[in-house]
Amino acid sequence: MVVCGDDGLAHRLAAELRGVYGEQVTLVVPAAERTVRPPVVGRARAASAALLDRVVNAAAGRTGGSEPVGGERLVEAAEATEAVLADAGVERAAALALVYDDDETNIRAALTARRLNPRLRLVLRLYNRRLGQHIEELLDQAATLAAGDDSGGGFDASTTVLSDADTAAPALVASAVAGTSKVVQTDGLLLRAVERVPGQGGGAGLATLALLSGTGNGVGGGGGSGVAGEQGPELLPDAVAVRDAVGRGTVVLEQVSYAGPSLPAGRGGVVPPFASLFSRRLRWSLAGLVGCVAALAVALSVVTGEHPLFATYETLLDLFAINDPALGAPIGRQILQLLAGLVGLLLLPVLLAAVLEALGTFRSASALRKPPRGLGGHVVLLGLGKIGTRVLTRLRELDIPVVCVEAGAEARGLATARRLRVPVVLGDVTQEGVLEAAKIHRAHALLAVTSSDTTNLEAALYARSVRPDLRVVLRLYDDDFATAVYRTLRAAHPRASTRSRSVSHLAAPAFAGAMMGRQILGAIPVERRVLLFAALEVGGHPQLEGRTVGEAFRAGAWRVLALDTAPSGAGSGSSEPAVEGAYEEAAVASGLVWDLPDTYVLKAADRVVLAATRRGLAELLGRRGERERAGA
Repeated sequence: MVVCGDDGLAHRLAAELRGVYGEQVTLVVPAAERTVRPPVVGRARAASAALLDRVVNAAAGRTGGSEPVGGERLVEAAEATEAVLADAGVERAAALALVYDDDETNIRAALTARRLNPRLRLVLRLYNRRLGQHIEELLDQAATLAAGDDSGGGFDASTTVLSDADTAAPALVASAVAGTSKVVQTDGLLLRAVERVPGQGGGAGLATLALLSGTGNGVGGGGGSGVAGEQGPELLPDAVAVRDAVGRGTVVLEQVSYAGPSLPAGRGGVVPPFASLFSRRLRWSLAGLVGCVAALAVALSVVTGEHPLFATYETLLDLFAINDPALGAPIGRQILQLLAGLVGLLLLPVLLAAVLEALGTFRSASALRKPPRGLGGHVVLLGLGKIGTRVLTRLRELDIPVVCVEAGAEARGLATARRLRVPVVLGDVTQEGVLEAAKIHRAHALLAVTSSDTTNLEAALYARSVRPDLRVVLRLYDDDFATAVYRTLRAAHPRASTRSRSVSHLAAPAFAGAMMGRQILGAIPVERRVLLFAALEVGGHPQLEGRTVGEAFRAGAWRVLALDTAPSGAGSGSSEPAVEGAYEEAAVASGLVWDLPDTYVLKAADRVVLAATRRGLAELLGRRGERERAGA
């Protein structure tokens, strides 16, 4: 794997590929003496320090170089030119990630790399989504044409274009809703791995992924050394192993969902609900006038003995002052006519107010909404920039109530909030009363994703002073600063959930998964091992095709979790399994059928979501021989 970049995302991505997927990585970054490198994480930090020492002691005429550092090969270059890519070994690489902060730099390097190696898997970081789609199609077409003259099949020469905002948004949403950023996204669903202690309830989840060791670190553990005599984690166990695992914790797969109250927001249409056309006071005024008219009609019918319908008709004529004066009529009739005229005078300002309120409601139907009075259990989202807009869209897709806070009236996310009819508070979050207007004292979580680290931190500290148990998720640029903030907030509020992450930290897993192939959905660490999640077409995989779900399951290697029922081919015929039980609603909404019966036969046109170990997935994809040849 080759990673080219000029900021913290490149180092994060290299660490993810080495630590999670066990890949050999060549990292191409600007020379340390020319570029102030952002904070580096994990093993890459120590490697960069060692590299800096070498650079300082190097000869002054040196302009670039290659050093094997910390288990990875590091190439110094200001830009990914053809010579630099050749030196990095792009001709022999399986995948290349271009994560420079400049779109043009990434596109130029991608075109050069595709020419050097048409079978190379490319992952690009682009902010322009529309341009990214065209570049993706162009590079894929070039790879297809080059592969037509190449007999070496089995290579995934796909091109994937990602942006920080799109890849970080699911993890930010999961942190706010479920308190974890270790999630896997598939077909609109967010899935997480949950550790279950022996004797603890909570249900079986969607699937049992692993059995924990007696002293394991659990999901997302940091790779401890273990204890002699203890049984290590067992990935993808069969039913017998789960049943016989007495006293061992389990890791189950669950869907990230929101169980709080829903937001009483409109559906975003042009015509608002009838109840919102008029205020409560105006509706009561109209009801009172209607009652007066009814009472006058009944009184006129009693006094004159006329039919109630005719009495109502005459009352309305008196109300609008178009009836003849009741000269020579009984005194009761004359009094009722005067009262009807008085009610008519009172009706005029009420009708005018109704017309003005209705016009104002239609004019403000496309304006920003204010937080409802009784709102509670919602998520307060600070910042509607590039990241905040993606997070807002994801939250509303999960039907989670949101109140946004934005300082600038021209922010790009205000149009999205207006379209989704999400309440917005305009104002500086550091000013007193802004968070209170967003109902922070009744909120479920605070998501601070503005572009200013100090603003996010100040908002989090103030929110914690109002609600010490509030779940707080911060977006911070500096990794070291994010770690320090996380530890301090956890120490000050041990019972509250705190997450402090940089965008590069959250985006790196998605970029790493794309480098492994388009079929990779993500990875979840389980103690010292890793489970990969992938979406595969059954056709072309003899371990799956023509077998039942039970026969296709291989303990410790892979397990089919769900069947994609989206209308994409012939795999959605009458032989599909019925969607039953507690997963019916989720399956219909996402196109996935969970809890497949073991007797269901997998067809070539089926697309399945499965969990696998590294070795198991390599065997399924036929990469074991390829990787052995690469290692040789």
